[in-house]
Amino acid sequence: MSQTNREQLKVVSERAVLAGVNLPGCFIDSVDRFAELRALTETAGASIVGEILQRMRRPRGATFFGKGKVAELSDLCEMTNATLVIFDHDLTPAQIRNLEQDTNCKIIDRSELILDIFANRASTAMAKLQVEIAQLEYTYPRLRAMWDHLGQVTGGSPVGIGTRGPGEQQIEIDRRLVKRRLSQLRDELVEIQGRKSREVSQRNTDHFTVGLVGYTNAGKSTLFNKATTGGAFSHDKLFATLATRIERWDLGGGNHVMLSDTVGFIRDLPHRLVASFRSTLEETVHSQLLLIMLDASDRNAPMQLQTVGKTLNEIGAADQPRILVLNKLDLVRDQTVLEQLRAMAKDRMVEVFEVSAVTGQGIDALKARVLTEMKGELREIALEVPLVDSRTVNFLERRTEVLERDYETSTVVMRVRIGKRQMDQVLALCHQLRIDGQEPHQLVRKLWPHIGEIDDEKNSGFTQGFKPLQ
Repeated sequence: MSQTNREQLKVVSERAVLAGVNLPGCFIDSVDRFAELRALTETAGASIVGEILQRMRRPRGATFFGKGKVAELSDLCEMTNATLVIFDHDLTPAQIRNLEQDTNCKIIDRSELILDIFANRASTAMAKLQVEIAQLEYTYPRLRAMWDHLGQVTGGSPVGIGTRGPGEQQIEIDRRLVKRRLSQLRDELVEIQGRKSREVSQRNTDHFTVGLVGYTNAGKSTLFNKATTGGAFSHDKLFATLATRIERWDLGGGNHVMLSDTVGFIRDLPHRLVASFRSTLEETVHSQLLLIMLDASDRNAPMQLQTVGKTLNEIGAADQPRILVLNKLDLVRDQTVLEQLRAMAKDRMVEVFEVSAVTGQGIDALKARVLTEMKGELREIALEVPLVDSRTVNFLERRTEVLERDYETSTVVMRVRIGKRQMDQVLALCHQLRIDGQEPHQLVRKLWPHIGEIDDEKNSGFTQGFKPLQ
């Protein structure tokens, strides 16, 4: 395929053929092998005109497909007037080049398709910066294989003795330009990440934070809009959300948490994209509770759970308590998937809530559970607070269950039922506090000795291998 054609072709509005290989150990839904790739392609804006699948023990080095399948692919592209072939795998630069020569069509792999969607959806300055970094990192090692002009000599002016020579090849110039641009973008991203980290740290100090994470198109933004004042873009498309949005979630009784809606995960998400979006995922990494959402109506939900667990570990969000939220109950037609997910959660001692973000079913129960987690394990203690400290007194009256009040000359002793995290907030508010007549900090550690310890066995269930239904 010529360089000019490759530069002019875009994914949007192209006629695309989907291609894939079933390899041993492939756990993708055998009933509809291209379901996810089809959704990605439609999200990118292309029109699907054909699909081709091969079953192999291992991919062929030169073209990924076997020779006969490459010829079949070429005939299919010619018959359907396709201009684009999308592989549901990551291809090497040489494979892309060879396939383009054999089919006379533009060839892109799964990573390039996802990058194209991210580039099209990025709206904030941070998201655009992150996508450009990821695209440059993807392009850099592929420069020689993807273009045919890079061997041209651009130097060697024959003017005067000592000025003649082989000059510099175009690929050397292009690589230098890419490296320079990458360095500039990374410096900008480091500055943004530093600012973001400070914001997240301050928010975690002031509030209890909950991260809404999960597979793309699981309904996270819909639940976010239902639980908060809303504002998140919600659409039945993959990667509808690329920028983190944080809003206050009122849990009742004067209690609230800060809920964050983040970019969705997907199988084989390009590592360079995960690395670039680390600052966007900062909210997830430092959230004090994770709500992992799955589409309970999707046959591949078990595999998606595995993908989410692996991605959370990659970005360093492996230590927080997790609650599994099975969404889209209103769309469930086959109870088999739901039963399988319940059994998997039970085996791994993971708490499960079944909801419908559209109808509101089950959200009140989830809210009550988040409130319990926010408060922490409850203890009944007597707090002695100076009367002049109206903020602390008001906090205890509004946020805790006050059992008794005993007013003295300059203090009030309030017997309350309070959780560990509420206690931490009280300690931050009042520096002259006494608990049952004792110094507060050491007593708090005795009252809640195990709070903050993570049950590794419990969380490990999200990274075990899950097979989808056959």
